[in-house]
Amino acid sequence: MTFAATVLTLYPEMFPGPLGLSLAGRALAEGRWSLDTVQIRDFATDKHRSVDDTPAGGGAGMVLRADVVAAAFDSVADARPAIALTPRGSPLTQARVRDLAAGPGVVLLCGRFEGFDERLFEARAIEPVSIGDYILSGGEMGALALLDACIRLLPGVMGAPSSGDDESFETGLLEYPHYTRPVEWEGRTIPEVLRSGDHAKIAAWRKAMAASDTRLRRPDLWERHEGARVGSPSGARRPEGR
Repeated sequence: MTFAATVLTLYPEMFPGPLGLSLAGRALAEGRWSLDTVQIRDFATDKHRSVDDTPAGGGAGMVLRADVVAAAFDSVADARPAIALTPRGSPLTQARVRDLAAGPGVVLLCGRFEGFDERLFEARAIEPVSIGDYILSGGEMGALALLDACIRLLPGVMGAPSSGDDESFETGLLEYPHYTRPVEWEGRTIPEVLRSGDHAKIAAWRKAMAASDTRLRRPDLWERHEGARVGSPSGARRPEGR
């Protein structure tokens, strides 16, 4: 089954962009996924092809019109999940990416200006999603990031089926640090345990480093990981150390 992506945007020339290169580009050429773009402006109804208007209640910037965006969306809507890239959305997680990659594809709406008229989400089954706590010029970069995250998980794209199993966020922790040749570089050597050939010790070291780095760099992830680890099947917390 081909993973079918449709992107609604004011800048269709931004696609496939980097997704036309490397693993994603090869997978696109091999037909493992497909990409269509829809120019939202084509669904404007006035002579100026307007897609936005001033905010109700006043304020700076412009807002994407619900009627125009909905018409563009309705032209492609099907059984695939629909996602709008907006900083007001729920954070994108690796678990959500895996769910999307296992499905038939996705319809992506790229926000611009001050965002979407909120009535769009009331009238259509569109999920608002954010790729991070920062502001971009538009949703296109978010759409590229979301698609890249999905495409690399498609069967045959990464090669070995287990290639992504130990990566950051897959187990609730950051990934352990990596090393490669040369053994010594600028006076720094690869940790001895990684050169020992003892697979049990290597696995234990990697697990410990993943925990340590997550605790130091992402205390939010560490807190969620620990909460899940010590939680009972009923959801109650067990005392630490038991």
